[in-house]
Amino acid sequence: MELLEKAKHTHVLLMHHPVLNRNGEVVTTAVTNLDIHDISRACRTYGIGSYFIVTPIKLQRELVENVIEHWTRGWGATYNERRARAFDTTSVAPNFADALAKIKEIENDDPLIVATSARALPNAPHITWDEAVKDSRPLVLMFGTGWGMAPELLNMAKAVLPPIKGPVEYNHLSVRSAVSIALDRLFGDR
Repeated sequence: MELLEKAKHTHVLLMHHPVLNRNGEVVTTAVTNLDIHDISRACRTYGIGSYFIVTPIKLQRELVENVIEHWTRGWGATYNERRARAFDTTSVAPNFADALAKIKEIENDDPLIVATSARALPNAPHITWDEAVKDSRPLVLMFGTGWGMAPELLNMAKAVLPPIKGPVEYNHLSVRSAVSIALDRLFGDR
């Protein structure tokens, strides 16, 4: 399958719940304006089918919807058309199950659900970047916020991609950076 065609059948989920805090407790994190904008732009740049911001907090979902509306139908749409196009495939969902149901409706198929993690997860089934792209099923890429996805969320994935690491021990990328790097590893122009 051609890379662009695979990208069209790839869906990014930014999970705000259930995720971990620095103490390993399950929490819900806040949506950030930068994640709404920057990940939307990265998904548009790589031709990704959809980007879901997943949060159970109704006010946070309304915030995302207001930002999207401003840039697609409000004053922002006439001010910056490129920003409006970045939001073409961005939406919100209250939980993983709702986002997955929408993806299955879009694809009319069961996707391969793949998680990402900044830490190595030795007990999880793994998949390489190439295997994820070559798999014939639609692809769902889950990214966690906070200090990573809670085990119950990771267990919903069929496999985990390798952590993104640099040449030094420090490893604490923003999720915006991690999404961009992952999309480039999967779909970047070689």
